Formats: sequence, C-alpha cells, structure tokens
Amino acid sequence: MHLNEKTLSSKTVYEGRIFRVTSDTAELEDGSVAVRDVVRHFGGVCVIPVTENNEIYLVRQFRYPFGETTLEVPAGKLEKGEDHAECGKRELLEETGLVCSEYTYLGGIYPLPAYSTEIIHMYLAKGLEYSGQCTDEDEFLDVVKMPFSDALRMVMDGEIKDAKTQIIILKTAVLMNK
Repeated sequence: MHLNEKTLSSKTVYEGRIFRVTSDTAELEDGSVAVRDVVRHFGGVCVIPVTENNEIYLVRQFRYPFGETTLEVPAGKLEKGEDHAECGKRELLEETGLVCSEYTYLGGIYPLPAYSTEIIHMYLAKGLEYSGQCTDEDEFLDVVKMPFSDALRMVMDGEIKDAKTQIIILKTAVLMNK
C-alpha cells in the first residue's frame, strides 16, 4: 500500500516514568525493511487561560534538557487512560490556581511525528476565577500574567520558544480576530 509501513516486530529498549522507547522493525511499501525507534508517550494537554481583559496566564519554569527557563502555557502529561479535558482542568488549577467556567477544545497536535506517539490536546479557558495554586511536589514555577498582545509579539519575536505555547497562542489569535 502506498505511504504505509507495516510493523513486523517491536522491542522495548527503555521504560521510564514518562515514556517508553521501542525499536521496531517495519516493512516499507517497496518490501524493504527499516528500523524505527519510537518514543511511546500517553500524551499531554495545554491550556491557554484568557481573561475578560484579553490577558493570559503563562508559567515560567526551568527546563532541564535545555538548561534554561521557558515561558509556557499551563500544561501537563496525561496519565494512562485519563480524559484529556479533565487533565487540562487539573493542570490549570495545579499550575495557576485558576478554574474556568468556559472550556473550549482547540484540537490536538503531533509535536514530534517522526519518532513519538505524543499528542498534545489544546484548550481555551475563559471565565477564570482564582481557587488556589497546588503544584506537584517536584514542580517549581512562577505564574506570569500579561496582555495577550505581548505574548503574541513574544511568539513572533522568538522569545517564546516552546512549540505548544506558540501554536496555541497563534491559534487563539486567529480565533479572537474572527
């Protein structure tokens, strides 16, 4: 079949807390065989909380792989079998202390389709009310509130580097201008 690959075998080569890595043997459309290393991930959720004054809440946190602090929308990983809508609400509350009365699904994205099964689901949260922040014990972050226009400019200027944050801000900008 054109543009299709068939898995012939799969072997787990690493299993960690957040993901599992397999080394798969795949048959290509011309009958030849190739090795595909795949990061198996349950996925995640990100939420863009927008106030009635067109401000958004972001979180600033240290990202170990890059050795730097990033500015991102509230987000988190899904647990096996967890509903992504509920996960997003939980992460919004944990990271920012906010709950919302309006919650709109903006779709899912494949952040690393060449080698990962991760899907990040995106939500727009409005009707915000502060309820009390309750971060995970190993989570250290600062909550940053800013005008949406400033965040959009930071995306366009390359100051916000996180892909999910860039995408959800740009998508929200389009929705706000409809």
